[in-house]
Amino acid sequence: MSKAIVLDKEFKKNADIALPEKYLEIKEHNLYLYVKSYLASIRNNTAKAKTRGEVSGGGKKPWAQKGGGRARAGSITSPVFVGGGVAHGPQNNKNYDIKINKKQKRLALEYALQQKANLNKLYIVDSINIESGKTKDAYSMFEKLNERSVLFVTKNIEDKTFLAFRNIKNCYLIELNEINAYLIAVFRAVVIEKDAFDELVNNKGGK
Repeated sequence: MSKAIVLDKEFKKNADIALPEKYLEIKEHNLYLYVKSYLASIRNNTAKAKTRGEVSGGGKKPWAQKGGGRARAGSITSPVFVGGGVAHGPQNNKNYDIKINKKQKRLALEYALQQKANLNKLYIVDSINIESGKTKDAYSMFEKLNERSVLFVTKNIEDKTFLAFRNIKNCYLIELNEINAYLIAVFRAVVIEKDAFDELVNNKGGK
């Protein structure tokens, strides 16, 4: 059974919380599909080459149709000329979106949580709130975990807490409604507030 590690105020292990047994039955393919869909949705569709109709110029025939000993040509915008249009080049109207249904999104999220728990990288804390608003206090929390990168998840981000975390490298703070399988998978460890965790396993959070 997969278990999340409960940390005390000093960020030391205090107890374990078992994840629902149904998580063990989820197939890895659900996570694969979600990550593929997520990355496709944020792909920049900017590659664009001009066709011969979009290249400026070309109004005059380059040379006479006959008598020059060269192949006939009607316009310098033809793909055979340097500076002409591109034949079959990339266009920025392609749709890369890959749709998956809500059930698969949820299964991917639950599988990602289970995998983090199996690696002992899923932590539960009472609060992530930084009342001082100081970066050094937030960094101290991050440093105690001794992890390469950490995703912090809270129900609601307070202004001071946001200010404290925003400049810390390899550390990302999000609200519960922003969590998804990709973020859980890409970060080395995940720290979730207890209230947020309870809502998450009861299908009340995530996207």
